[in-house]
Amino acid sequence: MSEGRLVFVEEIDVETQVFEWGRLSWLSEPRVTAAERFSAGVVSLDPGKGHERHNHPGVEEILYVLSGTGEQTVDIDGRSLRREVSPGVLIHIPPDIYHSTVNTGQEPMRLLAIYAPPGPEAELRAMEGVRIEPPQRGT
Repeated sequence: MSEGRLVFVEEIDVETQVFEWGRLSWLSEPRVTAAERFSAGVVSLDPGKGHERHNHPGVEEILYVLSGTGEQTVDIDGRSLRREVSPGVLIHIPPDIYHSTVNTGQEPMRLLAIYAPPGPEAELRAMEGVRIEPPQRGT
């Protein structure tokens, strides 16, 4: 294992990407845990906000709803599948598939997001309009 790579990780140990729609804290990515095959982070969507329709070329994604409620859309097999989601629901998004997530509740919606392979988390970090908050705790 590389020096300085975390094994036990909490949100306060990593930077937070802040957008107009919410926050992302990547708990596992190459620069945090040295993971090579996936990245994983906690997403918090503000009420009424969400990720507009987008895709991740060559990257598979899993979303797992931790809290809150929302509407998930996944465009697959020529159809746009839409469903209300709540805690305990897992959404599998194959590579290249367009999808969107919108918080329809009154409280923040929290999700665990996993990308395989990693990469989209670094693209988000470089997006225009993102603000980076440093870790709250030194590691």
